[in-house]
Amino acid sequence: MSDHRISLLTVCGIAELPEHDMRGVTDVLSILDPDMPEPQAFGAWPAHRRHVLRFCDEIAERPGVVLPTARDVAAILDYGRGIAAHPGEKHLLVHCHMGMSRSTAAMGMLIAQSDPDLSGDEVFARVYDIRKRSWPNSLMVRLADEALGRDGDLFEAMRRLYGRQLVNFPTYAQSLRSIGRGAEVDMAIAP
Repeated sequence: MSDHRISLLTVCGIAELPEHDMRGVTDVLSILDPDMPEPQAFGAWPAHRRHVLRFCDEIAERPGVVLPTARDVAAILDYGRGIAAHPGEKHLLVHCHMGMSRSTAAMGMLIAQSDPDLSGDEVFARVYDIRKRSWPNSLMVRLADEALGRDGDLFEAMRRLYGRQLVNFPTYAQSLRSIGRGAEVDMAIAP
């Protein structure tokens, strides 16, 4: 019988990709801005399966912004099912520009899909264990919650993670407000 486990999960930003080229990554989910060129680091990587999605790390409509959609979330979940279908052990790396928001939201939804008995808090505890500097994109998490039929469980757990992260990283609040993501700071549930 074939082993279909994803044995290792990694989240990183583009600048960190060269650190992972020899770590046995078998599958990569790249989430890039719409106009961003392909990361040059992949030119040095050994063979792997890779899927690319392009949308902005934003949560509200404004001119020129390509928001994540239900179709993007469905594509992430489909990619996760495809990885599981490949035989052998897998090492999945999910990256976005900084490895904080889109990639941690995607990793959370993939964990929730692969282990549906986990609570939302358990899902985001795993995400935090993978990437300490995580701040999942709230729009992506809301869409994933709907797609996975979680009745708000993932979204509420994300809000609690936000509250802990504001304690762990006090500068996040000001930084997020400065880039138009203050609504996420306001939705944080204090620990």
